[in-house]
This record gives sequence, structure tokens and C-alpha cells, in this order.
Amino acid sequence: MYKKVIGVTIILFASLFSDAQDQKVNKNKPASIALKASILNFKKTPLTEGLTVSTPAVGLQFFKGIAPKLDAVINLDLSSLKYPYYVSLKQPKASNNSVYAALDTRVHLKLGDDNKSMLPYAILGLGVAKDAENFTAYAPMGLGLQFKAKQGSFLNLFGTYNAEATKLTKMHMNYGVSYSFPLKLKEKKAIALPTAPIQVDQDDDGVSNENDDCPERSGLLKYKGCPVPDEDGDGINDENDKCPNAEGTVQYRGCPVPDTDKDGITDDKDACPTVAGLPAYKGCAIPDTDGDGINDELDQCPTIAGIAGNNGCEDLQPKLNNIAAALKFEIGQANIANKLLQSLDSLVQIMTQYPTTKLLITGHTDNTGSRKINEQLSLSRAKKIQEYLVKKGLAVNRTSILGMADTQPIASNETMKGRAQNRRVDLTIQY
Repeated sequence: MYKKVIGVTIILFASLFSDAQDQKVNKNKPASIALKASILNFKKTPLTEGLTVSTPAVGLQFFKGIAPKLDAVINLDLSSLKYPYYVSLKQPKASNNSVYAALDTRVHLKLGDDNKSMLPYAILGLGVAKDAENFTAYAPMGLGLQFKAKQGSFLNLFGTYNAEATKLTKMHMNYGVSYSFPLKLKEKKAIALPTAPIQVDQDDDGVSNENDDCPERSGLLKYKGCPVPDEDGDGINDENDKCPNAEGTVQYRGCPVPDTDKDGITDDKDACPTVAGLPAYKGCAIPDTDGDGINDELDQCPTIAGIAGNNGCEDLQPKLNNIAAALKFEIGQANIANKLLQSLDSLVQIMTQYPTTKLLITGHTDNTGSRKINEQLSLSRAKKIQEYLVKKGLAVNRTSILGMADTQPIASNETMKGRAQNRRVDLTIQY
């Protein structure tokens, strides 16, 4: 059977090529390469051990038109399968998939030329295949349909009956689709004999007009007759510009003005070019005029050294301690002596000068009398001071009072002098 198939195939090939001699050269189908996808469908019979019945394959096709209605094609199929040999051939049963490669030459006999948008054709060819163990031969024959695409490409739909051409060959069907791309070859250009050039140099720069990209401006040969470029447009040509891609100044040889301290203020405008600063201070850091460690923007007293707790102003507690040193009381009394009023008035002035501060007023007694009486008496002394300050204009919510009785003596209660020191009021500034 397979010998008959080969004989018929050869006869048909000879007939087709004989007809092709009478046809014009096909100018519509240049050499093309196509990507192909297909299904290999093997016939299953009781005489086969074939574990593979249907499997996908990929491949390539090469097309070359040899006549308006006749194309020569080289076809390659690759797949992975267990090749289904006949039992009668005593071939061992395939246990694993192996690579199956099939290569054939075929012709497409078309019912028209390639100018048609859709064109049926017949397929006839002869090929060989190789699996893991053996070579086989087959004869593809079938039908196809060609669709014209853009720029010389074609889409092909086809189906072939791959007839058995050797004893080992297993007849199968191949259904597939391919898309071709033309292989454009460069046309040979005729060699033209050179003519004597007429040298014209319009701008007299030594570069003839035919080679001069700037024929109306004098330039240099190295720049094709154009002037030396200034890529960044800063007025300094690139040959003299150390920073040709960044706009700069002559002073810095074409580079931008530097910013040494990276504070965003260029050195020509920076009064402190090596120390990062702010525009408000001409590139310098925020000053600390009184040197108290609190910069002037946060310092409420920028010319007088102070403390952070008082927003840069002076420590008020020593002044309050001096005022409190005079706030002494008679035994069992809470009245303020007239001689103390001037000191309290100065306290109001201090508190007014520093409106964000508050005042803690703490009353004390000596150990004369009971604890209960002393607690009330110490609170009354603090309250008297508070009332006077409020009367003089100090907001009541800026003051607070405590009565500590005789629990915090500053001198011995064993002597009259010590008890006189303990009958007092302490003043504590609160920032």
C-alpha cells in the first residue's frame, strides 16, 4: 500500500510542476515564513497499541510562490507523544512521551491568484518523521483555505490526510492554522558613476553646501558646518562649558551657581555658604542673639539670656524668692503689713511682663497652736496674698494657693527667731 502512495505522489508532483512551467512567475507570493499550530489525530484501531490518539503540535512553514496558482511549501511539525505502532509490527509499547518531528515538502494548488481575499487550494506532498526510535515516511494530501492579510501576510486554515508511506507509519489527520510573514530581501541598487561635484560654500566656512547642515551660518567641519553647539542655551558653547547639559554662568565656566551647604540658596546669595540656613536669614541659620541656646524665633527675650522653660526669658524664681523673703506674719495673724505692699506691687509687674506664667502661693505657720488651726491659718495667709494680687490686676486663674501649716519649716521652731522665719508665704513661678 505504502509503495502505491509514494508512486501516486511522485506522479502528481511531476504533473503539477509540468503545469507550473506554463504559468507566469508569481509576484504576489514572495518567500515567507509562517508560524503554525495544529492537532495530530491518529486513527485508533484494535491493531494499535497507540496510547496517543489526539495531540497538539506546533511548527513552521516556508512558502515560495513558483507560479500564480502554485506554491512550494516546506512544513515542520513538532509534538510530544507516544507513537502508536501497529501490534503486527511487533514494536514495543511506548511507555513515555517522546519528541515527534515531521518534515515534508508539499505544493499548494490554488484556485486563483493571491490577489483574492479568500482562496481555496489543494495540498499534496511527501515527508519523513522521527520519533524516539524510528524514522517513518508519510504523504500529506488535503485541502486548505487561504485568507489575505495586510503587508503580504496570509492566514491559512487546512486539513491533511497523512497517508502511510512506510510499514512503520501510522496514518493520521493534521488539522491546523498558520500565519505567514514575507521575508523581504534588499534589492540590489545599480552602481551610479560619480559625477564631478560642484563645490559651493555659501557661508565661506570651508564646508561645501552639500556637506553643510548650516549652509547660511559659518561653522566647523567637526559639527558638519554648524557653529559650536550650546546644548543648555546658557550662552557658553559646549567646547568651553564644563556643564554642557545644565544652564550656568561664565563665572562658574558654564556650570550652575553652587550651593555648598545644600540649603537651597546658591552661594552667590548665601551669607553663610558653608552652613545650612533659611532664606529669611540670607542662607544663615536662625540666630541666637543672647546665646542662651534658644533661637531668636522661639526666644521671647532674644537679647537677654534665659531658660527654655520660660521661652528664652530670664529665670524669674530668684526674683520671686527675694519678694517672698519679706512676706512674714505676726503670731496667729494673716494680715499683710503695709511695708510688704511695695514688694507685692513689683510681683504684679513681673507677672504682667510674663503673661504666660502662673503663680503658686503657699502659706506656712510655726508650730504654735494645733495642726487644725495652723492649716486654716496658713491657707488664709496664702489667700490674703492672692486677693491683693487680684485686686492689683492679676487674673485669678493665673494663681493657685496652698496651706502647708507647720509641715515645712525653714528654721527651728525652738526659738522665737526661727518661729518668726516659719510664719511666711512662699512664691513659686510656673512656666
